Amino acid sequence: MPTPDQHLVEHKTGSEELLKGRFLHAFRDTVQLPDGSSSTREFIKHPGAVMVIPMLDDGRLVLERQYRYPLQRVMVEFPAGKLDAGESTFTCAQRELLEETGYSATEWARAGMLHPVIAYSTEFIDIWFARGLSLGERKLDAGEFLDVFTATLPELLDWCRHGQVTDSKTLTAALWLQNLASGAWSLDWQPTASVVA
Repeated sequence: MPTPDQHLVEHKTGSEELLKGRFLHAFRDTVQLPDGSSSTREFIKHPGAVMVIPMLDDGRLVLERQYRYPLQRVMVEFPAGKLDAGESTFTCAQRELLEETGYSATEWARAGMLHPVIAYSTEFIDIWFARGLSLGERKLDAGEFLDVFTATLPELLDWCRHGQVTDSKTLTAALWLQNLASGAWSLDWQPTASVVA
């Protein structure tokens, strides 16, 4: 039975690998368009990632400042990182939170998923909230440099409104936080040991 969107679907007729790096895997596919003509689509296969929104008991949020080479600037963002092969998004979220910030959490809630660059990448980012934080020692990856700091939700929203925060995952986190604060959205918090990875 055809789906209602079948008239929009493109069908792959060929594929060419353009680049296989340590992190990125780029392709150029030939596709048949809905009208029968053909075109090409260049895209990057990505292993997927997580973002963690750590919330301190006093309501402040744990954020990072990190230099992002493609943009040649320091960005304000929430802790995040790509999945290792075979790793669950929850395991990745725990690992990234500890490695980048030094925090571990007693409670977690999965908010959902975002696709940050749908025009040219398969990347998805699983969104996790963390609370009941305790501070330990950071374990940054080799070659990773970032500052960890805290901010209130009004501060974060102000930075978003004035264009100081432009990272798509952090803007999505701000949307979630704003809707949680208003009571429009809710989360299903679970103790760390109860999270189904």
